[in-house]
Amino acid sequence: MKTVEPLGAVRERVLSSLRQEIIAGRLLPGDRLVEREVAERFGVSRVPVREAIRALVAEGFVHFETPRRTVVRRLTPTDVTELFELREALEVYATGLAAERATRADLAGLEELLDRAADATGAGDAETITDVNTRFHDRILAMAGNGLLISVMEPVDGRLRWLTRRNEEWPQLLAEHRELYAAIASGDRERARAHALAHVQANHRSTVRHLFGDTGSGPGAGTGAGTGTGADAGAAREGAM
Repeated sequence: MKTVEPLGAVRERVLSSLRQEIIAGRLLPGDRLVEREVAERFGVSRVPVREAIRALVAEGFVHFETPRRTVVRRLTPTDVTELFELREALEVYATGLAAERATRADLAGLEELLDRAADATGAGDAETITDVNTRFHDRILAMAGNGLLISVMEPVDGRLRWLTRRNEEWPQLLAEHRELYAAIASGDRERARAHALAHVQANHRSTVRHLFGDTGSGPGAGTGAGTGTGADAGAAREGAM
């Protein structure tokens, strides 16, 4: 007898797949999400698809242009700045705690991730680079040992990964992560915080350049309305989904 997949499990499967497609750039800003087409593609009913899309709206990945038209969001300079401001406040604090609390096993785990990141960077493997870099930061957050901090980061984690995926300055990211690891391994809280701050701000500037060119905002700059092509790259594919 064929096992029927619970509706909640179907919803989570569709939600996870759509979220990953957006983060990885397979669904671009401006691309439509049509319930019927998504349901046919996943071989499911429209109910879990509708619920998954609503969850993506709540997470900030998509929005309703009209009641009947749902598209992947085009990020604005303000969106990017607000996310990086939050990342700066929380990640810098977490990194300082991680430096104080890191065990040998924790540091060995970070070293392993750096080795994998180096291999992926050499191969130009964007998917693996994004995944490993995300794991690197997740591990630092876990090393901080503050459950409340993790719960605060969870709602925006996906959007931060979405932004990180846009930054393709991979050798620079790897170098910054190695410096961040050395600072954490030193056990010096303030050194770790300083490197974390520099890393977040550098990542912010790089992300803005890739999304908006020189018209966007960055650390120390105003939040203009930037019209670069990066955020609107999906417009040509509108209606593809």
